[in-house]
Amino acid sequence: MKTAFKLLIVAGVIGAAGAVGYQPAKEYWAKRNKVTWETAEIESGDITRFVNSTGTIQPVLSVSIGSFVSGPIVELNVDFNDEVKKGDILARVDPRLFKANVDRDQATLATREADLKRVEAQLQQSLNNYMRGKNLRTKNADFMSDREMDALTFEVKSLQAQRQLAKASILQATASLETSQANLNYCEVTAPVDGIVIDRKINPGQTLAAQFQTPELFIIAPDLREKVHVFASVDEADIGLIQDAKKANREVTFTVDAHPDEVFDGEIEQIRVSSVATSNVVTYPVVIAASNSDLKLLPGMTANISFEVDSTKDVPKIPNAALRFFPDNVKLVRKDDQHLIDGSTWKSKPRTDAEQEENANQTATQKAEAEKKKNKRHVWMVDGELLKAVEITTGLTENKFTEMSKGDLDVGAKLVTGRKE
Repeated sequence: MKTAFKLLIVAGVIGAAGAVGYQPAKEYWAKRNKVTWETAEIESGDITRFVNSTGTIQPVLSVSIGSFVSGPIVELNVDFNDEVKKGDILARVDPRLFKANVDRDQATLATREADLKRVEAQLQQSLNNYMRGKNLRTKNADFMSDREMDALTFEVKSLQAQRQLAKASILQATASLETSQANLNYCEVTAPVDGIVIDRKINPGQTLAAQFQTPELFIIAPDLREKVHVFASVDEADIGLIQDAKKANREVTFTVDAHPDEVFDGEIEQIRVSSVATSNVVTYPVVIAASNSDLKLLPGMTANISFEVDSTKDVPKIPNAALRFFPDNVKLVRKDDQHLIDGSTWKSKPRTDAEQEENANQTATQKAEAEKKKNKRHVWMVDGELLKAVEITTGLTENKFTEMSKGDLDVGAKLVTGRKE
């Protein structure tokens, strides 16, 4: 009996001790297992939206220079990167055959001119004979018979025709001489514009064959030190933003791998309407003009381009990490907000086949309205031991921040961005 009583007393003492220590132990374990959240504050500042693309640097104009005549190259006066002036002789084709053709045609022309003088002399003599016969017949019709007068008359006409033929022969010989002289002049390949030789496709001693197709000898880029073009391909989803940026005369910046620490400035010069479809992706060429006084931008370089398409000043900025965060445990969220933890209220991607079919049958107006609603988002804040959702409307987005265009949040408010481990 005494043993049972003692055990009862011990159990009572243990129970009392447990009752006294339960609450502190519970608080200790709750504190130890309490979730700690990473947060970031809403800031105030400027937001600039960019559209990024890649492009290729090309000269504003590249002039291809060929040869009109065939023959061996006997003189080559320029090399890659040489700067030339209009009229400079770049190369010379062996002119001997063409010089011989000029000499031959000059001799032919001289022969034709001499023949014309001979015919004109005979014509003048024939005219004199005709006038004498006519005068004799005026004095006495019996002095010249009709047959003799006909012979004099038609001799004049024959020589007049020969004179016309001689003049035509002179024109023909002159044309042949001009052709030969032109071919001789074409032996000198000259620069049609001022510029820089960016490509040379011939070597000294090479023989040109221009009978069927004009061979390309040089490519000259005029004004390469003044301006170059950057040809970018912009996705059709962004081309509307680029059009607005061009109207607003917004700046364009780009870098090249050759000078990775330097940012180059440009401006949108042209948005071409000729689309390019590659693997069902439609893009549009956008031409950017950039100065190149120090010749750092060379043809063929790849440019990494950023188009400034929109900007706002002094607006609340939400960290993008807060927009990406969603609680992974429904027990950590207020009951009223538990249906929002997967972000399904604003996600545009259909969750079920029925939603996919419904979205496919939307009208253009409905699709436009749906796009506007995509800007409605939820961010999360600590509310005691739980999290609460706050609805906001987003605006422009940049690398780290997004504009809050609407929402019951103030600058400095702390938003949850993650869970501390």
